[in-house]
Amino acid sequence: MYKQLVARNDIAAETGLSRQVLDPDSRYYGGTIDPGTGVAWVNHTTGTPTDMCYWGAALANPDSRYYRDGQLLDRLLLATEFVLRAQHEDGSISPGWTNYHSPPDTAFVVVGYAQLYRLLEQQAWLPLQPVLDNMRLFLKRTLPVMLTGGCHTPNHRWVLCAALGFLYELFGGDAAVQRADQWLAEGMDITPDGEWTERSNGIYSAVSDIMLIHAARLLGRPQLLEPVRRNLHMMVYLVHPTGEVVTDYSGRQDLGNVHDLSPYYLPYAILARSDKDALFAGMAERAGRALADPGVSSVNVLVRMLLEPELQQPPETVAALPVNYEKILNGDFLRHAYLQSMESAGHQGRILHSRLHTDFGAPVARLRDGDTSVTLITETPSFFALRHGAVRLLAVQLASYFYPGFVPMQEMTRLPGGYRLAGEQKKGYYGPVEGALLPPTAGAAVSPWYLLPHQSRPLTHEQTFRVEAEVQRADSGWTIRLHGDEPGEVMAQLSFIFGREGSFTSGELKAIEEDCCLWSGGNLRYTCGDDWIELTGGGQEHLAPAVREAKLQNNCKAVLVNLMTPFDKTFTLSLSPSLLRG
Repeated sequence: MYKQLVARNDIAAETGLSRQVLDPDSRYYGGTIDPGTGVAWVNHTTGTPTDMCYWGAALANPDSRYYRDGQLLDRLLLATEFVLRAQHEDGSISPGWTNYHSPPDTAFVVVGYAQLYRLLEQQAWLPLQPVLDNMRLFLKRTLPVMLTGGCHTPNHRWVLCAALGFLYELFGGDAAVQRADQWLAEGMDITPDGEWTERSNGIYSAVSDIMLIHAARLLGRPQLLEPVRRNLHMMVYLVHPTGEVVTDYSGRQDLGNVHDLSPYYLPYAILARSDKDALFAGMAERAGRALADPGVSSVNVLVRMLLEPELQQPPETVAALPVNYEKILNGDFLRHAYLQSMESAGHQGRILHSRLHTDFGAPVARLRDGDTSVTLITETPSFFALRHGAVRLLAVQLASYFYPGFVPMQEMTRLPGGYRLAGEQKKGYYGPVEGALLPPTAGAAVSPWYLLPHQSRPLTHEQTFRVEAEVQRADSGWTIRLHGDEPGEVMAQLSFIFGREGSFTSGELKAIEEDCCLWSGGNLRYTCGDDWIELTGGGQEHLAPAVREAKLQNNCKAVLVNLMTPFDKTFTLSLSPSLLRG
């Protein structure tokens, strides 16, 4: 894999050279253009520091065709000058998306920049000195923002800790360690089964893992590796047969999108060696196969391999990964006890520029049977997802007009041969505010609605809408029994969301827009390559084409079944036999 990464790094380095701005009159002189925006940024993903890591890894590596290449060195120097010009006076950078003068995004860059600096510093090659001087200056300028700056999201805290660790390694002093300890004092936001707050298996779980690995080493806090180990053990059960990571319930932007294991390569590879863990080695091997290039600047695999040459060698033992299992995650987590304590936190459920992630620790069931992979989910719009060979049933989700939008399942109970999921919503009305509680504006010529104490209104006529889904294994696949009783005459809509790559070859379908159909009856077969899934249970109890506040996913194919309470419907999902039982 090391040789493949070297070759891919050379290709990435050459691509970066073609995108570098060489016009001295350009505001982006020396930077590399992000193809998506046409702008040169200083960020850790699409920004110039990522290309700098490709270039630096090539210059420092005798196995690269760019080893100590003079032209590439000149280009790298230009890039360091661009990065210094783009750095704000407070030491921060603005990454090019919503976060301006951003401490956490600066931290991401620091983590990548510091590792590249260390690699180049080891080369003892005098022509590199101007590059090193510029890079060291950038890193030193970040100290004030790293020592005072805040964050938006849970994982940002661990990125800041890693960055503080790298700055401590470079510049010493107690301030960086003290600031990191302030963040670490907040505790680890991870369940006993290994799930981080953001439930982001495609992106941010891997971020938390690698950043805490760095922080553990640089700050001398080996206990920080324990939550990382928990997450890495959990991820063994969150990969589909194709290598696609389960993102069906993420709390971040990877929700429902295709991601692979590549961001987990370094966490698995590093801990596989330190722990002599054959299962981690197996996961590292699989993650390594997914690496298309060495990665963005903050997690550049080749830079880390050159800093830790032992990572270039294959592990001593590699365990086979499980392909048949049934695993419930967070089944015993005392989530409701934590939620009941939220009022005592004092924030009244309101947080700016982020979210509270109250779905943290919600139960998830994962079932794998060879090439068939099933996920049952709570606290998300979708409660069921399935992969069968090339077939992707991305989501099954219920929406209703009771509380317009999707109905998340909040409970999961194990049944013989399956699971029961249940979701409950309440909606009522609010009476007049008691006179003694009214503000002075209520008696004035103008009484703005937003000045009234709405929290003091008495609740009246509250209604409860409860739905249950019993999901059971069947000889040829699965069955889903969906039932809901009261209130009566609630229009609901069940959506089956499929990958866009397949096609429907049977079923009574009426198109309501591109890639979205009402399914009124007949056997519905969805085919992708040689694999298929066939559904029964279509119906049309009302004519509404959609439920407001229930936006369907883009770039997918949706099949909708219209229901009206009370309903008790059973859907069968039969799978093509060639893949059954692996």
